[in-house]
Amino acid sequence: MVWPAESRKQAVAEVFGICVIVGSLPTMPWLYLMIAIVAEVLGTSFLRASQGFTKPLPSVMVVLGYGLAFFFLSLTLKDIPVGIAYAVWSGAGVTLIAAIGWLFLGQKLDAAAIFGMSLIVAGVVVLNLFSKAGGH
Repeated sequence: MVWPAESRKQAVAEVFGICVIVGSLPTMPWLYLMIAIVAEVLGTSFLRASQGFTKPLPSVMVVLGYGLAFFFLSLTLKDIPVGIAYAVWSGAGVTLIAAIGWLFLGQKLDAAAIFGMSLIVAGVVVLNLFSKAGGH
């Protein structure tokens, strides 16, 4: 990871590619990506309840969620390369949606699903920690 540190005491953590400097806010492109991911997960969470877009309120939530997600993703892409942003988006999105399905919708996750999602998360971590393509 390449990061201009202000001091040796400054700690940097990366979770799903989101740069968080302990004691301050993430940089704006990463904050936009966080918002995009949460909005996309929110929209996807309401897809089932929309029953094929026949239920008005869940359908509106799907459209709002995806609209906000793509808006904030477009802001993200001004500074973060599309491949990196999409890798982080998809890795975090898959993991969060699977967790929501398991926690709130009674969906089962077997060992293969958990292992596969772990590989996705590992890929995102490798991209952000070791790739120079990330624009950090």
